[in-house]
Parts: sequence; structure tokens; C-alpha cells
Amino acid sequence: MIMSYHIVLGVTGSIAAYKAVELVSCLTKQGNDVVVIMTSAAQRFVHPVTFRSISHNRVVTDLFIDNENYDPNHVSLAEQADLLVVAPATANFIGKVASGIADDALTCTVMAARSPVIIAPAMNDSMYLNPIVQENIKKLTRHGYRIIEPEEGRLCTGRVGKGRLAAVEKIVGVIAEELNKMRKR
Repeated sequence: MIMSYHIVLGVTGSIAAYKAVELVSCLTKQGNDVVVIMTSAAQRFVHPVTFRSISHNRVVTDLFIDNENYDPNHVSLAEQADLLVVAPATANFIGKVASGIADDALTCTVMAARSPVIIAPAMNDSMYLNPIVQENIKKLTRHGYRIIEPEEGRLCTGRVGKGRLAAVEKIVGVIAEELNKMRKR
């Protein structure tokens, strides 16, 4: 029996945002209900219409959206989510969450989440290896966030280093592991 889960996918402003489109496609093909939250920087890489077309759901792009039936998106999405995934996650996003800063729809939703949170970093190798970023990742891990380590490979700068978003198949596998844990509860 295939179970459907409500997954909230956060997309931040990384060149790897295009890979999140494939991730949404994989998750919806599995029968999951996927809602995407995009930071303003993410929208500079991929248009929200792309995610809306693939997920068949609205895409949250702003914390303050006028709608007739008041629904504080960041709280309602967090309450509905079986799982929250952020892929790609920038150093900026990781730093904000590690510091408790909630100043956009995605960081507010993460702060309100009671479900497991998976974070897949993607950034330049120098940024990823920066001691402050590494401390922030360790802090998030201590608080129960699951981190999917980035891969070593060719980065958008042309350099080769660690910071490339993990393969979509790997992210889907980690999501499946988390969902299997839920099934057993």
C-alpha cells in the first residue's frame, strides 16, 4: 500500500534550485502532496509557475499574502506537514535558522514545524567549509535537523569542491527513510 504524505519543500537562492524541480517531480510521482515555499532569491533562478505546474499546488512566495480566508501560511503549512525539506539550502538560510531568525515564509515555517526537517546544503566550497557555516550545521544537527551532506564536484564557479547539492536520488532516498520511520510509529 502506497501512503501519501504532505511534504513542504523549501527552495532557497542557489543555482541548484533547478534540481528542486526534479525533486518535486519525483515526490509527486510517488503520490505525495508537495507544497513549495520559495525565498525571493530562489525566484531569481526558477519561476514559481514551474513548481506550481509540477506539484499542482500553490507555491508560497511571500509571508504576507492577501487572501479572503485568513490563513497564516507559515503556521498552517508547518502544522499540515508530515515532513519539511529544504533543498537547496544556502549558507544564508542555514545561518538564519541556526540563529532563530524567522523573517520570510520559509524560515517562519521551519521555526513553526513539528515534523522532521531535512536540510540539503548547496553552496560554494569556501562558503560550505567556512567554520561559521560548519558550526551552524552542527548546531542544527544537535537540534534534530537532518543534514544531507553536499557532494564534491564541479561548482557553478567552475571550481571543483565540496558544496554541490546532493543528487536528487540521494535526497529522495533520505526522504523515504524519514517517511518509513513515520510509518513504523
